[in-house]
Amino acid sequence: MSTKIVENNFLKYCGSNFLKQRLLLSVLSAKPVKIVDIRSKSDEAFGLREYEINLIRLLDKLTNGTKIEINPAGTAIMFMPGLLHGGQIDHECCVQRGIGYYLDVLIALGPFCKFPLNVKLSGVTESSDSPSVDHIKVGALTVLKRFLTVDEGLELKIIKRGLSPLGGGIVVFKCPIRKTLRSIQFTQQGMVKRIRGTAYVCKVSPSLGNRAIETAKGVMLKFLPDVYIYADASHGKMSGNVPGYGICLHAETTEGVCFMAQANSHIKGEVGKEPSTPEDIGEKAAMRLLDEIYRGGCCDSTYQWLAALFMSLGQKHVSKFMTGPLSSYTVHFLRHLRDFFSITFKLENLEPEDEDEDEVEDDSLPPGAQKVLLTCVGIGYCNISRRVI
Repeated sequence: MSTKIVENNFLKYCGSNFLKQRLLLSVLSAKPVKIVDIRSKSDEAFGLREYEINLIRLLDKLTNGTKIEINPAGTAIMFMPGLLHGGQIDHECCVQRGIGYYLDVLIALGPFCKFPLNVKLSGVTESSDSPSVDHIKVGALTVLKRFLTVDEGLELKIIKRGLSPLGGGIVVFKCPIRKTLRSIQFTQQGMVKRIRGTAYVCKVSPSLGNRAIETAKGVMLKFLPDVYIYADASHGKMSGNVPGYGICLHAETTEGVCFMAQANSHIKGEVGKEPSTPEDIGEKAAMRLLDEIYRGGCCDSTYQWLAALFMSLGQKHVSKFMTGPLSSYTVHFLRHLRDFFSITFKLENLEPEDEDEDEVEDDSLPPGAQKVLLTCVGIGYCNISRRVI
């Protein structure tokens, strides 16, 4: 259960679910939050986990004046956010989660800092528990660029890769600051025109990556001729601390929409997982990408929540954004937006045009899963921390 209660000007929640969402929105809204009963009945992992505490440390580095109180058992936290500061930050991420778990927060908060972000993160760059850095570089930054008037200074660079469970990777993220975000109306996803990807190998034979590439291309070439997958082989100090390999694919449409999919080799000794072959990894990534294309929308399903966030924070105009079927994570994020900002969205199911009709309009929906049109009026969120130049 995760019920919201207002207690002494604190938004009070119960349970550990969606902790990252609540802390993120607490910082943006400047509303203190109290979360209790965090895994209080769990026998295996009692209270806050290491990666969640690591995220709280990152938020503390990112802000000025934040007050955090955690009870001795780690089952309750009081979070009183300060002002977003930004600037240059060096942070070592917990290897229980990928760097993508922390990058999500930085991308959402970056435009509203006092100083442009220049963050160096070290840890696991490719993880099955969170989006890989390659996934974020294309999927999340594409969404962010649509809401920034000018995207100059926005950069995500992989210095070296590091796989789970020991990490060793390094990533640099730079984000410009903006006073406001623009409102958008984006309801056309376009048709897929090309497929690109990266197959990475660390401390293993490059032939494993090539085998994954051939399998993925074999699947995708049945649908589209323009397919190119880049091989990225890392050795020595540039390959992190653990051997492994994986592949990340993205499909780009005529409207600039990107759909993402990834697959990684299994960790040595992982419980309940059989050893994976490069052919399995390549096929899995290709099938996941086809599923994302079928779901459709104007952004990747992983970052529907990011589009909803920037729509709600935009200028006081109507914003419209078409997505595929809403993920469970996005549904809960919309509920949290209502709690912290008192903003609600109008959700409309869009039906594809019937094939039997004699006339089909040019802007008819592409075939696939049922689409959802998100509509809201932005709250006109303003970056009060931004320096006046």
